[in-house]
Amino acid sequence: MQSIKNNLWLIIVCIAVAYAFPIWGAISIVVSIILGHYLIPILRRLKAGQAIREDGPQTHLVKSGTPTIGGIIFLFTVIIVNVLARNLNLDSLMILFSTLAFGAVGFIDDYIKVVKKRNLGLTAKQKLLLQIFVAVVLLVYQYSGEAGATDIINPFTMNRISLPMILYVPFIIFVVVGTVNSVNLTDGLDGLSSGVTIICMAFFGIVAYKLQNIGIALFCLIFVGALIGFLFYNKYPAKVFMGDTGSLALGGAVSAIAILLNLPLILPIAGGIYFIETLSVIIQVISFKTTGKRVFLMSPLHHHFEQLGWKETKVVKTFYFVELVLCLISYFMIFGW
Repeated sequence: MQSIKNNLWLIIVCIAVAYAFPIWGAISIVVSIILGHYLIPILRRLKAGQAIREDGPQTHLVKSGTPTIGGIIFLFTVIIVNVLARNLNLDSLMILFSTLAFGAVGFIDDYIKVVKKRNLGLTAKQKLLLQIFVAVVLLVYQYSGEAGATDIINPFTMNRISLPMILYVPFIIFVVVGTVNSVNLTDGLDGLSSGVTIICMAFFGIVAYKLQNIGIALFCLIFVGALIGFLFYNKYPAKVFMGDTGSLALGGAVSAIAILLNLPLILPIAGGIYFIETLSVIIQVISFKTTGKRVFLMSPLHHHFEQLGWKETKVVKTFYFVELVLCLISYFMIFGW
């Protein structure tokens, strides 16, 4: 009889979770849209307009003056809805810390350049040191966790790899800093970074749910909803840009989730668009410095396709499709066919 009661309780909990998840996602979308409606005019009044590089695609010059720092829209949404959902377990709070800490670094840089109208925001060295600091906090959390918290899962075999501290620490710092800056490079077209991250975050949410980490799964769902609401304003033609405030925050969230799920090795595939964009920049720089020739018409890669004559919306939709395929491949790598 006790076994039947336990199973019945488990079924009730599963049904409740199944129904609650879509509700919190929907609430997140609504909150994000409402916040955007009120915050975008404030950004306009603050004259927080994005300056467009003259050496970039000429079609982007019309975007000059579009409000930036819009990442605060989905960041406030994520905070509000996680509090409402009482999704405040330690893992969720750690991901939230990583998200907001990187968002704060981006906000400081945006504020100095855009609001204070100073050409130089934070220096590259200052940004790097702040990013490493946040990564170290994440490492401390991992090492204070239960046994196996610092293991790394091989996505090809699902075997756990236990790295010594001397290897794990620099590896995680590299993953966090690399992911954060890769997402930042991806944020170059209307709706590109936000849309790609919706797909990537949905993937990690499904993975977390299947691995029975409900807290992270719910966090991902709320974040997806927040980004869908933000995309309402960020899609072409964008009414607001996320700025470094948003792009660094997205990288902080994605990297923290991957690490807490012990799946940082899946990032180059599940977050493939981010890394393809970064690789295109690295190839371009190395090629130009060693041969004086450019491999791409312009980097990151999304600008190369624009220079080939592709419309911005076509580039964005193509990258969405590629990211979706990469996430499907990642899913089947982890859970099989």
